[in-house]
Amino acid sequence: MNTKDRPLIKRAVRDAIPLLIGALPFGVLMGLTIVEAESVNNFVGWLSSTLIFAGAAQIAMTSLLGSGGTVLLAITVGLVINARHMMYSAALAPRFTTQPRWFRILAPYWLIDQVFALIDTRIDDTVSDRDLRVYWLTIALTFFTMWNVFVTIGIFLGPVIPESWPVEFGVPAMFIGIVVPALKTRPAAVAAIVGAFVGATASTLPLGMGLLVGGLVGIVAGTAADRGARV
Repeated sequence: MNTKDRPLIKRAVRDAIPLLIGALPFGVLMGLTIVEAESVNNFVGWLSSTLIFAGAAQIAMTSLLGSGGTVLLAITVGLVINARHMMYSAALAPRFTTQPRWFRILAPYWLIDQVFALIDTRIDDTVSDRDLRVYWLTIALTFFTMWNVFVTIGIFLGPVIPESWPVEFGVPAMFIGIVVPALKTRPAAVAAIVGAFVGATASTLPLGMGLLVGGLVGIVAGTAADRGARV
């Protein structure tokens, strides 16, 4: 990267900050989950943030292993929760056709909810391949670094954080921050409203599956609204 990239890098960091604020309590919650999962070594749990880099799946898998669940079941749950990333990949695939091979190999590793949301809402199809790479790598490395910092904070502060602190609010807060910028069309609004309602109703499901159910139903509702608008 050179000096010409600095304005775009600064813009990417500014775009990421609001979502980082929502990710802070989510990361701390992940750290707390690692500490509370007695059968999961703290270092191994922290390492999952580097190797997996998928908050919702990490929390579900760590909680499951901590409560005595099998490794196979934990992996299955993680794959189900992360299935949404296939939709992200399909949506962004056209932007990768002219990118260099190294970027096509590395970039998907950082394709988390926040990265997809920012690329989808802040970067249009007219930007150059280089600008897309600069923006993508900036927000991806920013989230990757800070997520691991937040998880580390949760691990070290876990024993002293009062149970009355509502750190669990970090999960919906983060997803609200992701969804709101994308509510530019009626189908998107329908998907968000229906998904939020179903997710809240199904919040009692184990392993955070309510979020997954709400997301899937929201996608179906948004697709139906989009087709209805075209008729």
